[in-house]
Amino acid sequence: MHMRRTGAVLSIAALAAGLTACGGGGKTYANVVDKVKDGGTIVVGTKWDQPSLGLKGSNGPEGFDVDVAKAVLKEMNGGKDPQIEWKESASSNREPFLQNGTVDIIFATYSITEERKGKVTFGGPYVVAHQDVMVRKDDTAINAPQDLKGKKICKAAGSNSYKRITDPPPDGKLDIDATTVDAANYSECVQKLTGSNLDAVTTDDLILAGFAKQAGGNFKVLGQGFTDEKYGVGLKKGDTKTCEAVNTAVKKLWDNGTMKQLLEKWFGGIQGLKLSEAAPPAEGCS
Repeated sequence: MHMRRTGAVLSIAALAAGLTACGGGGKTYANVVDKVKDGGTIVVGTKWDQPSLGLKGSNGPEGFDVDVAKAVLKEMNGGKDPQIEWKESASSNREPFLQNGTVDIIFATYSITEERKGKVTFGGPYVVAHQDVMVRKDDTAINAPQDLKGKKICKAAGSNSYKRITDPPPDGKLDIDATTVDAANYSECVQKLTGSNLDAVTTDDLILAGFAKQAGGNFKVLGQGFTDEKYGVGLKKGDTKTCEAVNTAVKKLWDNGTMKQLLEKWFGGIQGLKLSEAAPPAEGCS
């Protein structure tokens, strides 16, 4: 009995030590906003393969989502630049990364959906994108989303965009009989579109616009958005205090013109792209 009790005490002590280490700097935090205000290093998940949104460069990722993350966290930190560590977060690992503590917060073209709300607490949205279609510049057969019937479209791992084409409501939208081609992410989708493996890539217009801009005119976006994709800030389920702080920061960034400036910086002048002009209503924290 004594040995068993001693072992239990040691196990509890080891667990406590592990939790302390996870907090960084010998501290643990009940939520992300407390960690920000205490000067802790915030691990931010972003995409690293999406031009104009989150693309890895020599000094870390850069793009609209990256700049929004910096601005939101700065507001949460009373106007002071926070300590940030960037972590690549693909569509397929966003929920696991939040659940297991790999990241503290995610800004990564993370559309708020009812299904995801069961696993994630979302701040925002901070902008609304619209699903659209991108094809090769010389393609004359696809002029609208409905023209994707019988065509090959990309199915990026962890993304729901293909369902908007192939499935009926409520999860889908158009219920079109298209063939899906698997890819690890949207950069691979674009590579496949360059060849003859795909007829189209369909996802959020901001994502497509970034790739079209990078490709220098090899692709065209149809400019016929048919959904509202509310980009949210991903947090571990239940972190409502940080969610409320995020919503306050997002509202201020829209009110002072920062969000509009960032949209223009990364997406201004792209043909067929209609940028948000006003702050989207907050979803509420749960």
